[in-house]
Amino acid sequence: MDGFVSIGTRQQTAPATGQDIRGRFAAAAAGIGAVPALSLRGEVAAIRGNAVEIRGLAGFATIGRRAALPAAGDPAGITVEILGFRDGVAQAAAFGRLEGVSPGCPARLLGTDGLRVDDAWRGRVIDPLGQPLDGRGPLPQGRFARPVRAAAPAAGTRARLGPRLDLGVRVLDAFTTCREGQRLGLFAASGVGKSSLMSMLVRDADCDVAVVALVGERGRELREFVEDDLGLAGLARSVVVCATSDATPLLRREAAYAAMAVAEHFRDQGQRVLLLMDSVTRFAMALRELGLAAGEPPATRGYPPSVFAELPALLERAGPAPGDTPEGARGSITGLFTVLVEGDDHDEPVADAVRGILDGHVVLDRRIGERGRYPAVDVLRSLSRTVPGCLAPEEHALAQRARRILSLHADMAELIRLGAYRAGTDPAVDEAVRLAPRLEAFLAQRKDERSGIALAFAGLREALDGAA
Repeated sequence: MDGFVSIGTRQQTAPATGQDIRGRFAAAAAGIGAVPALSLRGEVAAIRGNAVEIRGLAGFATIGRRAALPAAGDPAGITVEILGFRDGVAQAAAFGRLEGVSPGCPARLLGTDGLRVDDAWRGRVIDPLGQPLDGRGPLPQGRFARPVRAAAPAAGTRARLGPRLDLGVRVLDAFTTCREGQRLGLFAASGVGKSSLMSMLVRDADCDVAVVALVGERGRELREFVEDDLGLAGLARSVVVCATSDATPLLRREAAYAAMAVAEHFRDQGQRVLLLMDSVTRFAMALRELGLAAGEPPATRGYPPSVFAELPALLERAGPAPGDTPEGARGSITGLFTVLVEGDDHDEPVADAVRGILDGHVVLDRRIGERGRYPAVDVLRSLSRTVPGCLAPEEHALAQRARRILSLHADMAELIRLGAYRAGTDPAVDEAVRLAPRLEAFLAQRKDERSGIALAFAGLREALDGAA
């Protein structure tokens, strides 16, 4: 027998040589490679819009698992994701268009995968599936796949917020001062300057890397935002994840999850990440389309209950990294999430839910923009819940005094405009009339002008101490 020698009535194993071992490994590898891969298949039972029902996967597939449907001219096929089950039939939605798919088409269950994020993704524009959109060739792939759907760090082990963070925008640094790992909402109607404000934050905020999620963005605005608003300097330290408004709801939803996964990659390396998402409202709209397609009942303004479960699941992933290290010693994700306020209704369901989850809110007002002051931030309606813990007493006093002056001037604006108020009647009103224009000038900032917390409070002090 091969591998044995006869010694009397006993058999003794001959020592194997290195060549023998290599040969056995090669034979084993060839044998394993010859075994056909296990492939679980079902078939399409029904199609309604972008929703697909697949029969034959119950007991094997789970919610969130993906499957491939055949597509003409595309060997990879059309990828769908399972959203739920009804009577043993999987309810799925497609990442692409379903032209050419019909009932009876095979559905092949895919393995679990994620995004292989790499440090070289800085300066790139990608889609939610990790494919390049900038025409600059394939993306380098990291060693490990990171799941796009992940749990938020446990509250008991998450590090505390870090030191205050220079955002580079005077009005935000002075009146909604932000700390590393904080989450702020930018609430505004369309056309009030959200994109310009976001570009200022990406270029000028004191962070190591910026991740920008454009969810449901107009297709023509992608290159304008990247080339004009971000510029070469802003893009060089950014990763832009985009799903345009004509993308399927599953792809628009995935843009938010993919951007969060990219931000978590850099956070886990100890870097300070600035995550900007525009907009959470379009993310919620995509969830609404998916939920209704899966058969969920509509609730508040047509949003199914799952939307209000997914919002905190996504937003809570931003913040400081988990761990028991000293404050500021680990990476963090500072999140700024825009909320599209339809009809200037700040109490609509998505805005109300997001405001309750985040650590503060910044309100952009169309009337302020119409007066020509940008960023069009309404100081009196904006706040940061971490301000008491990150301002010096003198800075806090300056901000409070400025708020009182702006509030009093707003209350008296109509009387002043009509000439019904006489100077000298009330010293506080006289002070407000004198200082309000100086504060308005302080709050205005050009897109190419950088500020910081120290400069912001120095300018605020100068505005409040101005002579008549």
